[in-house]
Amino acid sequence: MIEEVTGIKKIRMLYLQLLYRCNFTCLHCFHGKRLQYADAFTVDEAADLLTLMRDQYGTEAVTLLGGEPFVHRDLTQVVRHAKEELGLRVEICTNGYRIERRLTEIAPSLDLLRVSLEGVGSTNDGIRKQGSYKSALEALGLARDLGVPTGATMTVTSRNIAEVLPLGRALAELGVRQLKLHHLRPVGNAADHPELLITSPSAYGQLRDELASADLPLEVIVDEDLSEDGAPQVCAPSDGPREIDRIEVDPRGALTMSCKAVGKDAHAFWYEKAAGRIVHKPSSVDELTLAVPDVVYGRA
Repeated sequence: MIEEVTGIKKIRMLYLQLLYRCNFTCLHCFHGKRLQYADAFTVDEAADLLTLMRDQYGTEAVTLLGGEPFVHRDLTQVVRHAKEELGLRVEICTNGYRIERRLTEIAPSLDLLRVSLEGVGSTNDGIRKQGSYKSALEALGLARDLGVPTGATMTVTSRNIAEVLPLGRALAELGVRQLKLHHLRPVGNAADHPELLITSPSAYGQLRDELASADLPLEVIVDEDLSEDGAPQVCAPSDGPREIDRIEVDPRGALTMSCKAVGKDAHAFWYEKAAGRIVHKPSSVDELTLAVPDVVYGRA
């Protein structure tokens, strides 16, 4: 269905939000009240969608998210099916809170563990959860010892923009290979915390300059909203791409490819779980705009 409407023949990665539920209530979480929703993928529903994406769109990798994916009771089965039955590259994005037992179980089938952090020590804990910084670092250390490559994500806010480089250095000491920086959007919980928004026009430019000269011993990826030119209004080439890097599905089955997909309720495509098929439900041209590459600093 996606190919018939957009001409897209290949989608390299599926971002699969397994569930909304989470053991954190981060100040900036874009899900907001959706964290209370019961929507979730079962093992069979996840397996069917992954198989469809691999067979019809040549999908090579899956990133499992939430909510908090480690809260999903059948995470181990989903991971093992994706890796061992379908041969996909498997990544997980997690808060890293008390995940040691299950991480040990899935480590042989995991290609990358990415942990979300919002600064160093108390800065992180003030945004995410008390004790979460220590727990996240312990999870990263365990992953390293288990031979699982690691990365991290950070949403840049007024509270933590000064800690991007210190966090990068702390992560590098643990063998973390990559830090992804995201722009804060005023949706979900962040809409109730406008103090987290960065209002200085020069703040991001200064951050980019610092990253360019810091020579951090890990790769830093900056999303397009933090790049020098900002995010484009229309992301797709005028003649439309035939391949895209990723598509994301939320726990309801809503699929998005748009640059500004976060926080939207209208989507161009839906995965109908019961029928095991993707259907087209257009609502606006904006839903068909596509993501563009991020900006990379540092080294792997």
